[in-house]
Amino acid sequence: MKAVLDTNIFVSALALPGGQAEKAIVHAAQGSFDLVISKPIIHEVLGVLSRKFDREAEELSRVAVFLADLGSIARPRRKVRVLRDEPDNRILECALAAHARLIVTGDRTMLELGEFEGIRIVTLREFLDLLG
Repeated sequence: MKAVLDTNIFVSALALPGGQAEKAIVHAAQGSFDLVISKPIIHEVLGVLSRKFDREAEELSRVAVFLADLGSIARPRRKVRVLRDEPDNRILECALAAHARLIVTGDRTMLELGEFEGIRIVTLREFLDLLG
Protein backbone atom coordinates (compact mmCIF):
# COMPACT_ATOMS: atom_id res chain seq x y z
CA MET A 1 0.00 0.00 0.00
CA LYS A 2 1.45 3.35 -1.06
CA ALA A 3 1.03 6.20 1.40
CA VAL A 4 2.19 9.79 1.71
CA LEU A 5 2.80 11.16 5.19
CA ASP A 6 2.11 14.83 5.77
CA THR A 7 4.88 17.07 7.03
CA ASN A 8 3.30 17.19 10.50
CA ILE A 9 3.78 13.42 10.87
CA PHE A 10 7.49 13.62 10.01
CA VAL A 11 8.05 16.64 12.26
CA SER A 12 6.28 14.96 15.19
CA ALA A 13 8.30 11.78 14.72
CA LEU A 14 11.63 13.61 14.46
CA ALA A 15 11.11 16.33 17.06
CA LEU A 16 9.06 14.35 19.59
CA PRO A 17 10.29 10.74 19.46
CA GLY A 18 8.40 7.95 21.17
CA GLY A 19 4.93 8.88 19.95
CA GLN A 20 2.48 7.57 17.39
CA ALA A 21 4.17 9.44 14.54
CA GLU A 22 7.42 7.62 15.20
CA LYS A 23 5.52 4.31 14.89
CA ALA A 24 4.53 5.27 11.35
CA ILE A 25 8.18 5.97 10.50
CA VAL A 26 9.22 2.60 11.98
CA HIS A 27 6.54 0.88 9.87
CA ALA A 28 7.96 2.61 6.79
CA ALA A 29 11.49 1.49 7.66
CA GLN A 30 10.26 -2.08 8.15
CA GLY A 31 8.48 -2.06 4.80
CA SER A 32 4.97 -2.39 6.25
CA PHE A 33 3.85 0.09 3.59
CA ASP A 34 5.39 1.89 0.63
CA LEU A 35 6.23 5.41 1.75
CA VAL A 36 6.31 8.03 -0.96
CA ILE A 37 7.85 11.44 -0.39
CA SER A 38 8.83 14.35 -2.62
CA LYS A 39 11.57 16.96 -2.52
CA PRO A 40 9.08 19.72 -1.60
CA ILE A 41 7.92 17.65 1.39
CA ILE A 42 11.52 17.04 2.51
CA HIS A 43 12.27 20.77 2.18
CA GLU A 44 9.21 21.66 4.24
CA VAL A 45 10.16 19.19 6.99
CA LEU A 46 13.66 20.65 7.11
CA GLY A 47 12.30 24.21 7.21
CA VAL A 48 9.98 23.45 10.11
CA LEU A 49 12.71 21.64 12.06
CA SER A 50 15.04 24.59 11.48
CA ARG A 51 12.57 27.36 12.30
CA LYS A 52 10.53 25.84 15.12
CA PHE A 53 12.99 23.39 16.66
CA ASP A 54 16.28 25.22 16.05
CA ARG A 55 17.99 22.25 14.42
CA GLU A 56 21.56 22.70 13.16
CA ALA A 57 22.54 22.41 9.48
CA GLU A 58 24.44 19.14 10.03
CA GLU A 59 21.45 17.48 11.67
CA LEU A 60 19.14 18.76 8.92
CA SER A 61 21.47 17.26 6.34
CA ARG A 62 21.25 13.86 8.07
CA VAL A 63 17.45 14.16 8.24
CA ALA A 64 17.27 14.92 4.50
CA VAL A 65 19.29 11.81 3.67
CA PHE A 66 17.23 9.70 6.09
CA LEU A 67 13.93 10.84 4.56
CA ALA A 68 15.14 10.35 0.99
CA ASP A 69 16.28 6.80 1.84
CA LEU A 70 13.13 5.97 3.81
CA GLY A 71 10.77 6.01 0.85
CA SER A 72 10.41 6.42 -2.88
CA ILE A 73 10.84 9.91 -4.27
CA ALA A 74 7.88 11.11 -6.35
CA ARG A 75 8.37 13.86 -8.89
CA PRO A 76 5.05 15.66 -9.17
CA ARG A 77 4.42 17.18 -12.57
CA ARG A 78 0.96 18.57 -11.92
CA LYS A 79 0.33 21.57 -9.66
CA VAL A 80 -2.88 21.63 -7.64
CA ARG A 81 -4.52 24.50 -5.80
CA VAL A 82 -7.13 22.80 -3.67
CA LEU A 83 -6.16 23.95 -0.18
CA ARG A 84 -5.40 27.46 1.07
CA ASP A 85 -2.12 26.39 2.71
CA GLU A 86 0.27 25.91 -0.25
CA PRO A 87 2.47 23.27 1.47
CA ASP A 88 -0.66 21.11 1.87
CA ASN A 89 -1.07 21.18 -1.91
CA ARG A 90 2.44 19.71 -2.22
CA ILE A 91 1.21 16.68 -0.23
CA LEU A 92 -1.70 16.22 -2.65
CA GLU A 93 0.64 16.57 -5.64
CA CYS A 94 2.98 13.93 -4.26
CA ALA A 95 0.13 11.49 -3.65
CA LEU A 96 -1.20 12.04 -7.17
CA ALA A 97 2.19 11.56 -8.80
CA ALA A 98 2.79 8.34 -6.86
CA HIS A 99 -0.70 6.92 -7.33
CA ALA A 100 -0.85 6.58 -3.54
CA ARG A 101 -3.83 4.99 -1.81
CA LEU A 102 -3.56 7.10 1.35
CA ILE A 103 -2.49 10.46 2.71
CA VAL A 104 -1.82 10.43 6.44
CA THR A 105 -2.18 13.75 8.24
CA GLY A 106 -3.14 15.57 11.38
CA ASP A 107 -4.19 18.65 9.38
CA ARG A 108 -7.88 19.35 9.94
CA THR A 109 -8.44 21.10 6.64
CA MET A 110 -6.95 18.21 4.72
CA LEU A 111 -8.88 15.66 6.80
CA GLU A 112 -12.12 17.51 6.02
CA LEU A 113 -11.54 16.69 2.34
CA GLY A 114 -11.78 13.00 3.25
CA GLU A 115 -10.37 12.05 -0.13
CA PHE A 116 -8.76 13.65 -3.14
CA GLU A 117 -9.10 12.17 -6.60
CA GLY A 118 -9.63 8.71 -5.13
CA ILE A 119 -6.88 8.99 -2.51
CA ARG A 120 -8.18 8.53 1.04
CA ILE A 121 -7.06 11.08 3.63
CA VAL A 122 -6.81 9.55 7.10
CA THR A 123 -5.57 10.37 10.59
CA LEU A 124 -2.42 8.84 11.98
CA ARG A 125 -4.49 6.68 14.34
CA GLU A 126 -6.61 5.34 11.45
CA PHE A 127 -3.45 4.59 9.49
CA LEU A 128 -1.78 2.73 12.35
CA ASP A 129 -5.00 0.73 12.86
CA LEU A 130 -4.93 -0.22 9.16
CA LEU A 131 -1.35 -1.44 9.53
CA GLY A 132 -2.35 -3.52 12.54
